[in-house]
Amino acid sequence: MRIAEFQQLIRDRYHASDSARGVPGTFLWLAEEIGELASALADAERGKKDEENLAEEFADVFAWLTTIANIHDVDLEAAIRNKYIQDGGPEGTK
Repeated sequence: MRIAEFQQLIRDRYHASDSARGVPGTFLWLAEEIGELASALADAERGKKDEENLAEEFADVFAWLTTIANIHDVDLEAAIRNKYIQDGGPEGTK
């Protein structure tokens, strides 16, 4: 699946409720999911890795980030291409 296809999937399924919630409320959901990802990563570092949960948390973070991009009409695939691929992308740290 391409990034654009995923972004459209999220838009088709959730855009009405996401737009009504707005960016502040949606950002709180993203922050919560980042916290859940942090917990899953910490568990993995402690030797209690749950690969299924870890994968789900990465997916959730990406979905909520995509939601905010949709609210702002940002084409994530184009943004990534322009920032990281076009002209060789930036060098060094992000």
